[in-house]
Amino acid sequence: MPRFALFGYVVFLLLAFGLRTWVQVRRTGHSGFVGLTGRVGSAEWWGGALFALAVAGGASAPLLQIAGATEAAPAFGTPAFSVAGVLLWLVGLAGTLWAQFAMGDSWRIGVDARERTALVSGGPFRWVRNPIFTAMTVASVGLVLLAPNPVAWASLALLVLAIEIQVRLVEEPHLVRAHGAPYARWAARTGRFLPGLGRLRA
Repeated sequence: MPRFALFGYVVFLLLAFGLRTWVQVRRTGHSGFVGLTGRVGSAEWWGGALFALAVAGGASAPLLQIAGATEAAPAFGTPAFSVAGVLLWLVGLAGTLWAQFAMGDSWRIGVDARERTALVSGGPFRWVRNPIFTAMTVASVGLVLLAPNPVAWASLALLVLAIEIQVRLVEEPHLVRAHGAPYARWAARTGRFLPGLGRLRA
């Protein structure tokens, strides 16, 4: 199913990044895209660079498989895994869009330390502090199952690493500085990526 994986990746990028950016511009006049920040070698830089590399690798994985440059892992080349992949992609895409639009005008790609946006704790943020990243990972796992080659698995690993760096070393310290006690109270009752897991001490 590498062709569907490629289709799914394109649809995800168009909706989660293209559509959401367009809506943000229409609503606020700002794209919400902060981009790669921080000096080379800093946590901000590594988080952004690894994320970009993961996206590029994930998009190229099905193309390489279609071209015959890499092969799917035999253990995952069954109809059951293909069905699971499609379902995970759908759930992940829907969850990503839900969480993105729940952020309203506070939605950003990256962190600008000089900017302070409203703290969003409604919608899926009632249970998880980073539902966009959670849903994005679910969708990515689904796409990997549709084109389960080494490039896809490596890109998924890079994505998880980039998210961990971005959340733990960049976004959480920024939110603590920007929102103080309200963020601390919210983080003490909500999980980092899954409900109840990764709560911060108040």
